[in-house]
Amino acid sequence: MTAPKEKLVVVGNGMAGIGTLEQILKLTDRFDVTVFGSEPYPNYNRIQLSYVLEGSKKVEDIILNPLEWYEENGIELYIGTVVERIDTNRKVVLTEQGEAFHYDHLILATGSKPFILPIPGAELDGVVGFRDIQDCEKMREAARTVRKAAVIGGGLLGLEAAKGLVQLGMEVTVVHLMDKLMERQLDGRAARMLKEELERQGIAFMLETQTKELVGDTRVTGLKFADGHVLEAELVVMAVGIAPNIDIARKSGLMVNRGIVVDDVMRTSEPNIYAVGECCEHREICYGLVAPLFEQGGVLAKHLAGLNPEPYKGSTVSTKLKISGVDVFSAGQFIESEEHQVLTVQDDWKGTYKKVLLKDRKVVGAVLFGDVTDAMVLDKWVKNASEMTQDMYDSIFDGGTCCSGDKKAGLSVEAMDDSEIVCGCNGVTKGTIVEVIQANSFTTVEEIKKCTGATRSCGGCKPMVEQILAYVLGDEFEGGSAKETICACTDCTRDEVVEAIREKKLTHVKEVMIVLGWINPEGCSKCRPAINYYLGMVWPKEHEDELESRFVNERLHANIQKDGTFSVVPRMYGGVTTPGELKKIAEIAEKYEVPMVKVTGGQRIDLLGIKKEDLPSVWAELDMPSGAAYAKGLRTVKTCVGNRFCRFGTQDSIGMGITMEKKYEGLYMPAKFKMAVNGCPRNCAESSNKDLGIVGNDGGWEIYVGGNGGIKARIADLFCKVKSDEELLEICSAFIQYYRENGKYLERTSDWIERVGLETVQKAVIEDKAQRKALVERLEIAISRHRDPWQEAIHNGSLRMNLYEPIEVTLQS
Repeated sequence: MTAPKEKLVVVGNGMAGIGTLEQILKLTDRFDVTVFGSEPYPNYNRIQLSYVLEGSKKVEDIILNPLEWYEENGIELYIGTVVERIDTNRKVVLTEQGEAFHYDHLILATGSKPFILPIPGAELDGVVGFRDIQDCEKMREAARTVRKAAVIGGGLLGLEAAKGLVQLGMEVTVVHLMDKLMERQLDGRAARMLKEELERQGIAFMLETQTKELVGDTRVTGLKFADGHVLEAELVVMAVGIAPNIDIARKSGLMVNRGIVVDDVMRTSEPNIYAVGECCEHREICYGLVAPLFEQGGVLAKHLAGLNPEPYKGSTVSTKLKISGVDVFSAGQFIESEEHQVLTVQDDWKGTYKKVLLKDRKVVGAVLFGDVTDAMVLDKWVKNASEMTQDMYDSIFDGGTCCSGDKKAGLSVEAMDDSEIVCGCNGVTKGTIVEVIQANSFTTVEEIKKCTGATRSCGGCKPMVEQILAYVLGDEFEGGSAKETICACTDCTRDEVVEAIREKKLTHVKEVMIVLGWINPEGCSKCRPAINYYLGMVWPKEHEDELESRFVNERLHANIQKDGTFSVVPRMYGGVTTPGELKKIAEIAEKYEVPMVKVTGGQRIDLLGIKKEDLPSVWAELDMPSGAAYAKGLRTVKTCVGNRFCRFGTQDSIGMGITMEKKYEGLYMPAKFKMAVNGCPRNCAESSNKDLGIVGNDGGWEIYVGGNGGIKARIADLFCKVKSDEELLEICSAFIQYYRENGKYLERTSDWIERVGLETVQKAVIEDKAQRKALVERLEIAISRHRDPWQEAIHNGSLRMNLYEPIEVTLQS
């Protein structure tokens, strides 16, 4: 007869509690499990709340364990339920509603609470913390009407909150008591570089500033500081720190200090009651990062499964983060003293910084900024207190080869022990990943994630997981993801189509479909434009653009609106126009009774509501180039006034913007492409959210790539710095051509950079000068071969609507 299962109750439905439970379920089925969560959601990834705040992800995108997971594992889940206290004599937990639930074993994973400064005005409307989904919703709601926000606290949470609010279009000031940002993770130099980068992205800072009072009647209107100064703000985010949530433990008579006191198997002062995560205190230390929580959970899981684990001895804390698009890493000791040997290298041109601390020749700490390629190996050396050798030094600071001849052999997956942690957030080792790949014939990172949890939390380990996948699969590796065909009409991927076009010398859309055995012989509105683009990209001299394979917007050189009318946007190079052009636009707007004339975000004028039959006449009478507001190619080059007029300008942004717009207009690309040129780092032209952004400074130009201000917002990455206009144009041309040749059709540079990696593009465009030259040459060929029959028709008076009448009307996606 089967023994009845023991009752395991978990109070806390967050990453620590459910992470521990997941590990228990892998080891034993001896428990009947009940979980209580105070929020009305299943387990979600708190690390990614900043993405929910800025709007690039929805709540459902960060759910780690959906409701079905609880059902499949026989877990009784109570969401939106607060546990009030524990009756340790009767072994029951009591909810706020007065319900009692029996336990044999109890795990407290109540996490932490945001620390709210005990100052006057903290209770006002418009004052929020940043700890859960509800906080994000409050901030997003406020952003609809509020323009000025302040974030109190310059740690990780504060900077992430500031990033999200800036993305929502708010003016944000971070107020920090200390003299540097992230003082618990970064040294002075890295903190200074971080501050300078975030200022470039539009965040203002007030360091060494103490908030004494929040002012306002019912809603906050500002912050009053110790010196009497007042900062205007209608939204205040408290991000000054967290405090372990020990309320239940204290009410229930458990031993508490700063956190719930636990021993080396995570047991509290009461037998059969355990605590993990941010709520507990082990050897007088409370941890606020994810990795230690899973280490604690691993020990507790083995203990409850009766496996006599090695005791938990504490965690060596390391932090690898991307803050507002900036990579930072620290591990162990990062503030040097007289007992340390300090190894550093700083490259202000590339914006990178690297420091390693030695004590008695052993690695005891490290800081990385801008380039965290070496983070994993440094983390390993710090945890193992590895003694520094010449080979190790060369692999980190010289970028040289180790004794084996392999580039950075310390980072090689082949050289890693099976016991080494790959995913610190979920405690997944290399050996575990290799085992599940071999046992289940996995071929994708997604399959590994679902099975092991690796990459599921912060995602920082994804490149290493993919390397392990490639290492195990060898020649069978296809890039770590399921085969992605260009549409349902074919089994071919983008790369297979392009390769066939090259190898088989295919030159027409229909020919590609026939040769590659298209399932739908006519194709669709998704694959026909894609094939047409790939043909033009591969054969710029030979291919004649097939207009019937273009979207209706591109055929008519205007954007179709929801009522069937069109908008016409003439080109204004760099946002510069003339009185004559303005007069012409005004006369046409009156003649054709244009319902709305609007200045666009790209510094142009949009004539909205034009009838389809009037398009030929409107364009002919405008006699201006199309602004290509519909194009899979260059849309605009936004500029500030630069040094021609602005007292802060250091470069001629208008002149450079016009030069670039004229050079690249009409060039087809995988997706729409937006540019901006700033004359100084104040970013008035918003280079930080463009596909290609240029920022002038006293020493030359900075180039930023992969930005996006749309639905999936992304801050552009610093690509490189150049000193001359000639080098600027050369690198921009090479970048554009590399994107043209390697991007998927309709894939924005923001997604492309994330997919292929910034370093891959930098290597091809910046480091490999021979390849850069070849890319520029191919781009010049494409530019020289561009002809626009529509523009020609305007000039010779032959423009007719039937020139672009579609075979099948396909609305632009």
